[in-house]
Amino acid sequence: MVILSVDYGRVRTGVAVCDKDEIIASPVTVIKEVRFDALAEKITALCRQTGAEQIVLGLPRNMDGSEGESAQNVRAFAEVLQSTSGRPVVLQDERGTTVTAHHYLNRTDTRGKKRKAVVDSVAAVIILEDYLRYRRNGL
Repeated sequence: MVILSVDYGRVRTGVAVCDKDEIIASPVTVIKEVRFDALAEKITALCRQTGAEQIVLGLPRNMDGSEGESAQNVRAFAEVLQSTSGRPVVLQDERGTTVTAHHYLNRTDTRGKKRKAVVDSVAAVIILEDYLRYRRNGL
């Protein structure tokens, strides 16, 4: 099944997608949008373009597992996104994904404006890879 992954941000939202065999996760884009409804419409359009049947949305928990304001915003966005897209939205713990994304970009010597432009889509790839691993192994 083709699955679209979203790393929600107040300004920039990263998007990634996997192939129908759920093996390879690839970055798609970074969307600059602050309004829930407009962002949900843009993600829905990407679902149509890629043939995505499901959406995985990163849930930003605190390191102790609790949820703060950011997690509540993501939960609210998840409702709008599911309603707009008509696709199931699954929340995936995203603790550490942005740090991991920065680590990957350090290893590839991606700096400056280019780094800022791609870090969110790389984080979306990591969220999707974690979710695919969970689907395969139940981890």
